[in-house]
Amino acid sequence: MTASLLERIAAGDDAAVGETLDRYGGLVSNLARRYCPNADVDDAVQDVFISVWRDAARFDPARAKETTFVAMIARRRLIDRLRRTGPRVDTEALESAPEPTAPTVNDPAELADELDRVRAVVGNLDREHQHLLELTVCEGLSHSQAAEHLALPLGTVKSRVRRGLARIREELGRGPRRDVAEVNA
Repeated sequence: MTASLLERIAAGDDAAVGETLDRYGGLVSNLARRYCPNADVDDAVQDVFISVWRDAARFDPARAKETTFVAMIARRRLIDRLRRTGPRVDTEALESAPEPTAPTVNDPAELADELDRVRAVVGNLDREHQHLLELTVCEGLSHSQAAEHLALPLGTVKSRVRRGLARIREELGRGPRRDVAEVNA
């Protein structure tokens, strides 16, 4: 069986470099135009191929096709490039903005009532959402740390936390003093 282009590159075969450019140049160029429409596509393609050559030894034909490996590296490098060159936030405007103020509740009875409402809403969430909110909001774990702790994908943790918080906001925004039975409806 003949070695793949990436295996040949990893072994130091200079001829494989040109063949790799010929075979995957179109794929990488198309991805670069899609991910970095305002950037210099040639520079982006060059960055991708440098990464492909640097990471060629990591290619395992048993795990993925060569095309998939190249496309994955290209996508990651192009997203990194997009993040580095993406729009920047104008920090001067943020510094001059007035400090947001949290609503204050001075009456202990009103505060206790609000706390009871929050507990009721959180108590009506399914256990999975309760546990994620406990880890991220109460214990202060980042989404990445919670994902690692629970052995869940990061995207799953983020979406579940977002849905849980949205449900809480929705339930609390319906007005003061709601009965637990109303929250379940």
